Amino acid sequence: MIGAAHAGTSRSLLLSRLADARRRTDVLFDLIPQAHMLERPIAERHRFLFYLGHLEAFDWNLLGARTGARRPTSELDALFAFGIDPTGGSVLPNEDTSAWPELSRVRAYNHAVRRALDAALPRALEAEHLGAHPDETSTAFLLDVAIEHRLMHAETLAYMINRSSIARRVRRTGPFPSPVPAGERVRIPAGVATLGVDRDETTAFAWDNEHDAMRVEVPEFEIARCMVTNGDYIRFIAEGGYETPDHWTAADWRWRTEERITHPAFWARLDRRWFYRSLTELIPLPLDWPVYVSHAEASAYARWAGLALPTEAQWHRAAYGTPEGDERAYPWGAAAPDSRRGNFDFRSWDPRSVDAHRDGDSAFGVRGLAGNGWEWTSTLFAPLEGFRPFPFYPGYSADFFDGSHYVLKGGSALTAAPLLRRSFRNWFQPHYPYVYAAFRCVEE
Repeated sequence: MIGAAHAGTSRSLLLSRLADARRRTDVLFDLIPQAHMLERPIAERHRFLFYLGHLEAFDWNLLGARTGARRPTSELDALFAFGIDPTGGSVLPNEDTSAWPELSRVRAYNHAVRRALDAALPRALEAEHLGAHPDETSTAFLLDVAIEHRLMHAETLAYMINRSSIARRVRRTGPFPSPVPAGERVRIPAGVATLGVDRDETTAFAWDNEHDAMRVEVPEFEIARCMVTNGDYIRFIAEGGYETPDHWTAADWRWRTEERITHPAFWARLDRRWFYRSLTELIPLPLDWPVYVSHAEASAYARWAGLALPTEAQWHRAAYGTPEGDERAYPWGAAAPDSRRGNFDFRSWDPRSVDAHRDGDSAFGVRGLAGNGWEWTSTLFAPLEGFRPFPFYPGYSADFFDGSHYVLKGGSALTAAPLLRRSFRNWFQPHYPYVYAAFRCVEE
């Protein structure tokens, strides 16, 4: 497991975490045949080749000058510097494949960047004092930025591979799904949810949008014990969920009809049967796995069911609150994440039953809150009180405080353990169906 770094983390552990994060992305790039490197499986994303260069370019642009690393300047430093927000519309990339360098040149660039940084990082870390609180200009802090950036891109790579034309086996049979409590809800008493974390009270790394802590009073509500399953969602489809405008907002319905969306992006129809698209094969749809859908689809399901998506504060209250009024670091308590608590940290390419990992239950008995699928909320991504953008990356969060992105919480099977921290906030726009994003419903 990749442990969360903090200001007191040893220099050797930081370097070990960087090496481990590189291995994660290297394994995923190895799954992409050379002939597919220029494929763009998701229109809103760049080609695979961009991400192969982007991870090293990001590390170099962030750490090169700071560490005194030495290597010749390359135009690839700028070419691979920035990705794009998957918002669709006029911002879709449209460059020809000839605009990209040869694969061999990108691989040589990556090796050169790694060699230069690996030579400079130990000296740079040794020269600075690792104090009680993170210094946003320190090499250690910036190295955490590089590590978490890479780990988040590992998840992006995985769902891009999921959407690609890389050949898959077809598994005709699968295990019989275990029974899941259908629609069982848990009452959550009124209380306080603490979003984010105070900048001067943490020794752990956190992104700018996680600052500062904000206490929110949450009235009593009920929340589903488990996430909505594929089996639940089949009923929504069978009862005309994708054919009834009343279940959708006007913007969501327009997206659904223009894009001809008729089922989740992770499903495939073959021989009149539903299959799940994994990285390497088509699997007969496991009915007890969480359904992965866009925010628009999750919201439509909730309206169909007469319920709603939870707010970020409601989700926090159900996940980290306790009947006694205090709050936990993780749903299960203070213990570090491990395989008993949930499906995360790259232990599996695929989800598991929503009813698995009962050792990860919250104090209120809500299940599957860490791993197995990010969870959509109804909260628009916006700054917490005391937000201050990173000086070295001012647009990381601020560019997305636009009223068009929604907060997700929790994590998926391909979410690294450090990102399971209570304050972490993920976000996507509502018409992006490719993320490992699930949901559960609430009733106030």
